[in-house]
Amino acid sequence: MRAALFITLASLSLTVMACTKVSKTTHTFYGYPDNDPPGPATAYDCGRGYKAGGTGTYADPLTFASAPGEFNQCEIIYDPYTRKYLRFEDFCAQCDTDWKASPRINHIDVWTGSLTKNGGSEQIQCENDLTPAEKSQTIVRNPAKNLPVDSTALYTKGASPACKTSHVYTSYKISDYC
Repeated sequence: MRAALFITLASLSLTVMACTKVSKTTHTFYGYPDNDPPGPATAYDCGRGYKAGGTGTYADPLTFASAPGEFNQCEIIYDPYTRKYLRFEDFCAQCDTDWKASPRINHIDVWTGSLTKNGGSEQIQCENDLTPAEKSQTIVRNPAKNLPVDSTALYTKGASPACKTSHVYTSYKISDYC
Protein backbone atom coordinates (compact mmCIF):
# COMPACT_ATOMS: atom_id res chain seq x y z
CA MET A 1 0.00 0.00 0.00
CA ARG A 2 2.78 2.45 0.90
CA ALA A 3 4.67 1.65 -2.29
CA ALA A 4 1.57 2.27 -4.43
CA LEU A 5 0.95 5.57 -2.68
CA PHE A 6 4.58 6.62 -3.18
CA ILE A 7 4.48 5.72 -6.89
CA THR A 8 1.23 7.62 -7.33
CA LEU A 9 2.63 10.71 -5.60
CA ALA A 10 5.87 10.47 -7.57
CA SER A 11 4.01 10.33 -10.88
CA LEU A 12 1.85 13.32 -9.89
CA SER A 13 5.01 15.20 -8.99
CA LEU A 14 6.47 14.46 -12.44
CA THR A 15 3.29 15.65 -14.11
CA VAL A 16 3.35 18.96 -12.24
CA MET A 17 7.04 19.51 -12.97
CA ALA A 18 6.92 18.72 -16.69
CA CYS A 19 7.85 21.60 -18.94
CA THR A 20 5.19 23.23 -21.08
CA LYS A 21 5.50 25.34 -24.22
CA VAL A 22 3.73 28.66 -24.63
CA SER A 23 3.65 29.47 -28.31
CA LYS A 24 2.78 32.72 -30.07
CA THR A 25 4.36 34.78 -27.31
CA THR A 26 5.03 38.44 -27.99
CA HIS A 27 8.47 39.59 -26.85
CA THR A 28 9.38 43.17 -26.13
CA PHE A 29 12.29 44.63 -24.19
CA TYR A 30 12.65 47.35 -21.58
CA GLY A 31 15.35 48.89 -19.44
CA TYR A 32 16.35 51.81 -17.29
CA PRO A 33 15.10 54.63 -19.57
CA ASP A 34 11.61 53.26 -20.27
CA ASN A 35 10.84 51.57 -16.96
CA ASP A 36 8.06 53.28 -15.02
CA PRO A 37 9.54 55.17 -13.21
CA PRO A 38 12.94 55.19 -14.98
CA GLY A 39 15.46 53.00 -13.18
CA PRO A 40 15.79 49.37 -12.08
CA ALA A 41 12.78 49.16 -9.70
CA THR A 42 10.50 46.11 -10.01
CA ALA A 43 6.99 45.36 -8.77
CA TYR A 44 7.95 42.13 -6.98
CA ASP A 45 10.87 41.21 -4.74
CA CYS A 46 12.26 37.88 -5.88
CA GLY A 47 15.45 38.14 -3.86
CA ARG A 48 17.04 41.23 -5.41
CA GLY A 49 15.37 43.85 -3.21
CA TYR A 50 12.86 45.05 -5.84
CA LYS A 51 15.59 45.59 -8.44
CA ALA A 52 15.77 44.17 -11.96
CA GLY A 53 18.86 42.29 -13.05
CA GLY A 54 20.30 38.87 -13.74
CA THR A 55 22.64 37.25 -16.22
CA GLY A 56 20.19 34.72 -17.63
CA THR A 57 21.44 31.57 -15.89
CA TYR A 58 19.03 29.43 -13.89
CA ALA A 59 20.77 30.54 -10.67
CA ASP A 60 20.64 34.23 -11.75
CA PRO A 61 17.67 34.63 -14.10
CA LEU A 62 17.15 37.86 -16.01
CA THR A 63 14.11 39.94 -15.01
CA PHE A 64 11.03 39.99 -17.18
CA ALA A 65 7.77 41.88 -16.84
CA SER A 66 4.31 40.66 -17.76
CA ALA A 67 0.67 40.81 -16.70
CA PRO A 68 -0.42 39.81 -13.21
CA GLY A 69 -1.90 36.32 -13.48
CA GLU A 70 -0.11 35.37 -16.69
CA PHE A 71 2.76 33.96 -14.62
CA ASN A 72 3.31 33.29 -10.94
CA GLN A 73 5.32 35.98 -9.15
CA CYS A 74 9.01 35.02 -9.25
CA GLU A 75 8.32 32.15 -11.71
CA ILE A 76 11.34 31.16 -13.81
CA ILE A 77 10.82 30.45 -17.51
CA TYR A 78 13.25 29.71 -20.33
CA ASP A 79 13.40 31.82 -23.48
CA PRO A 80 15.06 30.12 -26.49
CA TYR A 81 15.03 33.43 -28.39
CA THR A 82 17.52 34.96 -25.94
CA ARG A 83 18.84 31.63 -24.55
CA LYS A 84 18.21 32.96 -21.08
CA TYR A 85 16.28 31.94 -18.02
CA LEU A 86 13.90 34.74 -17.09
CA ARG A 87 12.10 35.47 -13.82
CA PHE A 88 8.74 37.25 -13.53
CA GLU A 89 9.61 40.24 -11.34
CA ASP A 90 7.85 43.23 -12.85
CA PHE A 91 4.58 44.61 -14.22
CA CYS A 92 4.12 45.54 -17.88
CA ALA A 93 1.12 47.73 -18.81
CA GLN A 94 0.97 46.62 -22.47
CA CYS A 95 1.35 42.98 -21.38
CA ASP A 96 -1.62 43.47 -19.05
CA THR A 97 -3.72 44.94 -21.87
CA ASP A 98 -2.75 42.04 -24.15
CA TRP A 99 -3.53 39.45 -21.43
CA LYS A 100 -7.00 40.94 -20.90
CA ALA A 101 -7.73 41.07 -24.65
CA SER A 102 -9.99 38.60 -26.39
CA PRO A 103 -8.38 36.41 -27.48
CA ARG A 104 -5.60 36.62 -24.90
CA ILE A 105 -2.12 37.48 -26.11
CA ASN A 106 0.89 36.07 -24.24
CA HIS A 107 3.42 38.86 -23.81
CA ILE A 108 6.74 39.17 -21.96
CA ASP A 109 8.90 42.28 -21.64
CA VAL A 110 12.57 41.35 -21.08
CA TRP A 111 14.97 43.55 -19.06
CA THR A 112 17.96 44.95 -20.96
CA GLY A 113 19.58 46.76 -17.99
CA SER A 114 21.19 48.64 -16.32
CA LEU A 115 20.94 49.10 -12.56
CA THR A 116 22.77 52.43 -12.63
CA LYS A 117 23.04 53.78 -16.18
CA ASN A 118 20.34 55.29 -18.33
CA GLY A 119 21.09 54.38 -21.95
CA GLY A 120 18.50 56.87 -23.21
CA SER A 121 17.40 56.75 -26.83
CA GLU A 122 20.28 54.40 -27.75
CA GLN A 123 18.97 51.79 -25.32
CA ILE A 124 15.38 52.21 -26.47
CA GLN A 125 16.53 51.75 -30.09
CA CYS A 126 18.36 48.61 -28.99
CA GLU A 127 15.18 47.29 -27.39
CA ASN A 128 13.33 47.91 -30.66
CA ASP A 129 16.11 46.19 -32.63
CA LEU A 130 15.93 43.13 -30.36
CA THR A 131 12.13 42.84 -30.62
CA PRO A 132 10.93 40.09 -32.98
CA ALA A 133 7.58 40.02 -34.78
CA GLU A 134 4.50 39.92 -32.55
CA LYS A 135 3.36 36.47 -31.38
CA SER A 136 6.38 34.86 -33.06
CA GLN A 137 8.20 33.17 -30.17
CA THR A 138 7.72 30.19 -27.88
CA ILE A 139 8.79 30.15 -24.24
CA VAL A 140 9.16 27.24 -21.81
CA ARG A 141 7.46 27.07 -18.43
CA ASN A 142 8.88 24.69 -15.80
CA PRO A 143 12.14 24.41 -17.76
CA ALA A 144 14.98 22.00 -17.03
CA LYS A 145 17.79 23.72 -15.11
CA ASN A 146 20.53 22.80 -17.61
CA LEU A 147 19.47 24.40 -20.90
CA PRO A 148 21.99 26.38 -23.00
CA VAL A 149 22.55 29.93 -21.75
CA ASP A 150 24.00 33.00 -23.42
CA SER A 151 24.80 35.26 -20.46
CA THR A 152 25.88 38.18 -22.67
CA ALA A 153 24.14 41.39 -21.63
CA LEU A 154 21.65 42.48 -24.29
CA TYR A 155 22.63 46.14 -23.89
CA THR A 156 25.77 47.69 -22.41
CA LYS A 157 26.03 51.48 -22.52
CA GLY A 158 29.44 52.53 -23.85
CA ALA A 159 30.29 49.14 -25.36
CA SER A 160 30.90 48.65 -29.06
CA PRO A 161 28.41 47.53 -30.10
CA ALA A 162 26.17 48.56 -27.21
CA CYS A 163 23.27 46.46 -28.51
CA LYS A 164 23.90 42.74 -28.77
CA THR A 165 21.47 41.83 -31.56
CA SER A 166 23.85 39.00 -32.50
CA HIS A 167 22.91 37.33 -29.20
CA VAL A 168 19.30 36.52 -30.03
CA TYR A 169 18.41 33.26 -31.70
CA THR A 170 15.72 33.45 -34.34
CA SER A 171 16.03 29.82 -35.40
CA TYR A 172 15.51 27.10 -32.84
CA LYS A 173 13.60 23.86 -32.44
CA ILE A 174 11.44 24.17 -29.35
CA SER A 175 11.58 20.39 -28.98
CA ASP A 176 15.26 20.85 -28.04
CA TYR A 177 14.14 22.76 -24.94
CA CYS A 178 10.91 21.06 -23.86
